[in-house]
Amino acid sequence: MGNDMEEELKKMEISMPELVLPGEEASAPPVPETPKPAAAEQETADMMASLTPQERKMVEDFAEKINLTDSNLVLQYGAGAQKKIADFSDTALEHIKTKDLGEVGQMLTDLVGELKGMDEEEEKGFLGIFKKNTNKLSNIKAKYEKAEVNVNRVSKMLEGHQVQLLKDVAMMDRMYEMNLVYLKELSMYILAGKKKLNEVREQDLPAALKKAEESGLPEDTQAASDLANLCDRFDKKLHDLELTRMVSLQMAPQIRLVQNNDTVMSEKIQSTLVNTIPLWKTQMVIAVGLNHSTEAARAQKQVSDTTNELLKKNAEMLKLATVETARESERGIVDIETLKTTNQTLITTLDDVMKIQEEGRQKRREAEKELNRIEGELRQKLLDLSKAKQ
Repeated sequence: MGNDMEEELKKMEISMPELVLPGEEASAPPVPETPKPAAAEQETADMMASLTPQERKMVEDFAEKINLTDSNLVLQYGAGAQKKIADFSDTALEHIKTKDLGEVGQMLTDLVGELKGMDEEEEKGFLGIFKKNTNKLSNIKAKYEKAEVNVNRVSKMLEGHQVQLLKDVAMMDRMYEMNLVYLKELSMYILAGKKKLNEVREQDLPAALKKAEESGLPEDTQAASDLANLCDRFDKKLHDLELTRMVSLQMAPQIRLVQNNDTVMSEKIQSTLVNTIPLWKTQMVIAVGLNHSTEAARAQKQVSDTTNELLKKNAEMLKLATVETARESERGIVDIETLKTTNQTLITTLDDVMKIQEEGRQKRREAEKELNRIEGELRQKLLDLSKAKQ
């Protein structure tokens, strides 16, 4: 609520109910007609019971001052109290209309979206890990710096709104108290009016009506009729005041409702300032620190993985070389299998040679026999030829 509204409330503020008649009382003659008023309603009794002894005395004294023969008084009766409530309603309405936390809500929504967006970093493996992680860290820092600016800006706005809301809560307390005063003041006008109206209807009006009947004068009859009409008008005026009183009655919980909303919003802002925003900033620090640790761990993991891979490969190569060396070192110059094969081949060769030699010897023996036969045949043939020539 602005300073103008506060000044207006200060002007309207009162410490206790006031009952004032519009101008001086004017006496007027009585008049005819109108039935007796109904008995006091329970609501009237309740209103009277809610007053202090001092306030009841005020009602009693004020009722004695009311002159229903004064048409201007009937017209203006309680108008000041009605105007106070009407002005007060306008002030309360203006106070509610000036409230707007939409901008802060929108900024908080945008900020939450921005903070969520900081977690959407793309993971692309370990290739180029050092260069990429440096860029990633720079991007995160840039995003956090931008978010921090927005967080601080929202914090300032929230602090300002919280101060205003606390002022509004205190102002609502004053408005509530003022409304109670206006409500009681209006109730006292109604009670005093009803008291006077009942007296007039039960005493003055019957007397005026009796006088008119006894005198038979037109002016007495008119006076009784005028008094009856004024009683009706005053009755309607009191009903109008009761409607205004109902407006004031309804305004009390409305003021408390708005005040409660202000209090709840102020508490939420307080929670945001002392819990949420510091938590955001703490998370920023933790996230950057975790990023450093994570990237260092990733780099160390890559180094460790590479070292382990090299060690595995070297160990495998060393194993192969050592096994081959040991295997070769345990072999003889000539393998036993080779010697066995060679020996078998040599034996087979010797067997073949012996077989061939045997076959040669056999053939030579057979050839000798054949040669001996041929020689014997030739020698015989020569002998036969020699004998033939003899």
